[in-house]
Amino acid sequence: MEMTKDIMKDMETNKNEPVLEAAETGSAKLLDGELFASMVRGGAAQLRSNATVVNNLNVFPVPDGDTGDNMSMTIEGGVAALEGMHTDNLADVTQKLSQGMLLGARGNSGVILSQFFAGMTKGFAKHERANAQVVGMAMQEGVKQAYASVITPTEGTILTVAREAVEYAVSRLTESSTIVSLFSDLIKEMYNSLQRTPDLLAALKEAGVIDSGGAGLFYIMQGFYKILIGEEIEETGAIAPAPAPAVDFSAFGPDSVMTYGYCTELLLQLQNSKVDVNAFDEKVIVDFLQTIGDSIVAFKTGTIVKLHVHTMTPEKVLAFCRQFGEFLTMKIENMSVQHSSTTIEESKSEPAADRPLKDHGSVAVASGDGIEELFLQLGVNEVVPGGQTNNPSAQDFLDAFEKVHAKNIYVFPNNGNIIMAAKQAAQLYDKGTVHVIESKDLGQGYAAISALNYESDDPEQIAAMLTEAMGMVTTGYISTSIRNADLGGVHIECGDYIGFVGKEMMVSCKNKVEAAKELLEKMGAADSYIITAFAGHEAEEAEIAELEAWIGETYPDVEFYTTNGGQDVYPFIFVVE
Repeated sequence: MEMTKDIMKDMETNKNEPVLEAAETGSAKLLDGELFASMVRGGAAQLRSNATVVNNLNVFPVPDGDTGDNMSMTIEGGVAALEGMHTDNLADVTQKLSQGMLLGARGNSGVILSQFFAGMTKGFAKHERANAQVVGMAMQEGVKQAYASVITPTEGTILTVAREAVEYAVSRLTESSTIVSLFSDLIKEMYNSLQRTPDLLAALKEAGVIDSGGAGLFYIMQGFYKILIGEEIEETGAIAPAPAPAVDFSAFGPDSVMTYGYCTELLLQLQNSKVDVNAFDEKVIVDFLQTIGDSIVAFKTGTIVKLHVHTMTPEKVLAFCRQFGEFLTMKIENMSVQHSSTTIEESKSEPAADRPLKDHGSVAVASGDGIEELFLQLGVNEVVPGGQTNNPSAQDFLDAFEKVHAKNIYVFPNNGNIIMAAKQAAQLYDKGTVHVIESKDLGQGYAAISALNYESDDPEQIAAMLTEAMGMVTTGYISTSIRNADLGGVHIECGDYIGFVGKEMMVSCKNKVEAAKELLEKMGAADSYIITAFAGHEAEEAEIAELEAWIGETYPDVEFYTTNGGQDVYPFIFVVE
């Protein structure tokens, strides 16, 4: 439990015991939109500084912990939505925040966090300002919605930490309570609740960690509290941005001719002063864009329009859209430069608005160039990049749904931590029916996608068939341990190669290939008829050859296929049928 002790010691140092003097003398009797927006920014900054700490609270000692990053990017989505908003109306601010978080939600923890704030938004719906009692009621709504977002809520997780802390803080409310005293009680109990999570969840106790999602929520609320008492938040960490592709700007010089135009993307906040926001139809924008460009994607979510277009005249796009609102974000890239560095697939695609609506289409999540290529060959229409350590957001799924342009869309998350974001996007999408096939790992997704066909006219029957196909395989992973641990009776030392299936740890070896052999034996290779190995970046050709030779000698009746998956984190992923 050394990791937990170190982290809890750090939290103890920073938990901010109730500051009675601040609660008594502070003027924060009412919470308005301006103060809440500042608290949200403070909470995001506090989590950002501690995201790595939260990431490392991983039950399996594998370098794939991403809870801190997922929660941070989720709340950062809300912060981005607040940019340019100047109002002290609490209901308006929370509505905007919630919308940004719902679209930016990543991973199960991020989705639950977004639902917690969505519930709070409902609680604040009729309040321009709120006292401590109303804030407490709104947080109770947040807990209720967070629990409702999970089919089978598990205690000892972020849900428990939120519920116990809110229950405690609300129980201590009196007529003299302030916003400061409320949040002081809240983070005090969040700290205590976190200490109890290993007693509620055996996996946490065995791994010697506290719940990562609950820790992320603690840091956010700690940031809220620090803003309330006027304490400065030191940002000591940052979420690593996705690496930008290398661009050769020398490819477009003073004598170059613009050939491919500009890839133009923007988020347009519709303005009541310019247009009837509720009645606005984005087809007005689509019709205009068709006259000046192609590869058009435009859809309205709430009061925001997201659009993408390839055009020679991006200035006309900006001028036209300004009639209806103001820009939250925009990106304009010279595709002649981009074309010299990478293939622009979108420039070859037909605009969604010009294509007939298909009956069926599919979207899959993949991590690794080889896996992505395989899924496309098997008939998937759109691949969303992502996986462990890089969970796609609800917005990423919405973008893919738009490109698929079908009445029925079948989605393969291929990771248990991505299913909730896919489902959240499915609920937000209103131009077709989205069927989330709950593939929890690569093997389940591979099996379902391999069985993909649309011969039946019944979407529910197709979805059932795909779900049934997932039950025919078992998926095993080889990775490197990042700490000492004892899990499932397996002793692990930092740097060992470990093998596991689902949440069951099976092997730990000093040698990568030996770990793979032992894992396959325990996965029942002797009774299988097909084994597919997805080789990652860390799998060397000699190691692959050794494994293939061993399979041939040990299990001569088993068909063994090796595919260059190109994935990170896992040198080998095995799918056993």
